[in-house]
Amino acid sequence: MNDDHPAEQGPIRPLTVADVLALPVLAAGRPQVVTGVPDLDRPVRWVHITELTDPASFLKGGELVLTTGMPLPQDAPGVRRYVDELADVGAAALVIELVRRYHRPPDALVDACRRRGLPLVTLAKDVNFLEVTQVVHALLLGNQAEAMRRTQRIHEAFTTLTLRGAGPEDVVRAAAEMSGRTVVLENLVHQALICEPSGLTVEEALADWERRSRATGPGGDTATRGPEGWLTAPVEYQGERWGRVAMLPARTDEPAFGPEDITLLERTAMALTVARLIHPTPWERTAHRNALLDLVEQRHRSAEDARARCSALGLPTDRSHFVAILVDLRAGKGGTETESRLLQELRTAGVPALVGELASDRLGILLALRASQPWRPIVECLSGTVLGLAPGAVVSVGPEVADLTDTARSFREAARVVEATPPGQPLPPDRSFHELSDIGLRRLLYALREDPRVQGYTERQLRRLIDHDTQHGTDLLTTLRHYLDAAGNKTTAARRGGLSRETMYQRLRTIERLLTRDLESGDQRTELHVALTALDVLRAD
Repeated sequence: MNDDHPAEQGPIRPLTVADVLALPVLAAGRPQVVTGVPDLDRPVRWVHITELTDPASFLKGGELVLTTGMPLPQDAPGVRRYVDELADVGAAALVIELVRRYHRPPDALVDACRRRGLPLVTLAKDVNFLEVTQVVHALLLGNQAEAMRRTQRIHEAFTTLTLRGAGPEDVVRAAAEMSGRTVVLENLVHQALICEPSGLTVEEALADWERRSRATGPGGDTATRGPEGWLTAPVEYQGERWGRVAMLPARTDEPAFGPEDITLLERTAMALTVARLIHPTPWERTAHRNALLDLVEQRHRSAEDARARCSALGLPTDRSHFVAILVDLRAGKGGTETESRLLQELRTAGVPALVGELASDRLGILLALRASQPWRPIVECLSGTVLGLAPGAVVSVGPEVADLTDTARSFREAARVVEATPPGQPLPPDRSFHELSDIGLRRLLYALREDPRVQGYTERQLRRLIDHDTQHGTDLLTTLRHYLDAAGNKTTAARRGGLSRETMYQRLRTIERLLTRDLESGDQRTELHVALTALDVLRAD
């Protein structure tokens, strides 16, 4: 969104009693607040000048009532009735001029206003009431016109989002930017799927989310609800409800939600409905994917934000240990089906987890387990499901970690296992998944096969031997392989190569001469064995 767009500068704050009293036209009268100081933030809808004994019959609520005090009843019951009528209709405040009839406010008036919580303001000097109405009404009308323009911009912005097929993340982000408040999309079981914080951290917005959301209570319309005063709107279509979107106040002293906020949240809910209809991927799946990517790429601003985000998705983060799993489908088909089956299997087993696509043909799974809960049987079941759907897939597991912030390391090590697993790699004899402990020299070199340093090392060690075989039609490379595989035992090497011992000795001398190597040296044999293994990996790739 454009930073200088007026619709993104937060909602228009309504004109309050305190604002009006601060205007020069009223400040010249030396206003003094006699009662109702805590209520000076009441919005002023209009200014009404009256000298009637029953002004309330001409009011609709929200008016700042200006009077010289001339019509006030003489008796205390009459004064109380006068104030009661103003309070009942919802007048914003009563301003009385102490110039003509009174020089101090009557005690009965002060008592009545204090009893009804109606702000009473006195003016020590004469004020032109007509000028007050002109100034305040001009401000109010200007606010109304600006509010209409901003409402129009809200409609235009969300229409544009809908026409371009924006996803739910784009919609929620736009709502947070335009309102200047935190906006959260949740599903029907009170899991926070998308959170765009504004004025709050992710931790502040999502801490203990499910409990707070349930305390807010249900509702079928857009309204302010719950002990924290959330503004919520349902997201639904033709009677089927998918969740709701909530706008959170940043602080307890923040102005209440106004009509513009209601309009914005209603348009947000409509845009989310359209996004749900045109984007078939379930919101939960997208939320899991984004949460996993944030963990893997360490995109959270703090560890507390990461815990709050995952906890709000239903993943327990306290007193849990975590295991990262990668499923590499090897360009296989059925990624969506595999993802759905794994998530369903974990839910059926009651194992809290995040499951989502991390890259093309690669799924990530994060298990959150109790301290005494073994992870190997769970992973074995998941691997069986994966291999049943995609026989060529590779399932790898990172090390178990005790803190959520360490899951990035667990995923990195699981990724290293995948990178070191060539196509057709046999499974370990006791399980259907791979671990870092399975990675030997050959698989390590397979993972590093594209590294120029490995390629250069292999070429330097064996180039002369390869060139000799090519030019003379010999097969000294195979002789070297038999010798190294036999750990330097010439007799065994000769038998494996179908050669006499004398021929083997002769060939080994030729190899030593070509490579300028001493094959009796254990270190040099190791160097050649690494190079030959790397060559096999490079040629097989």
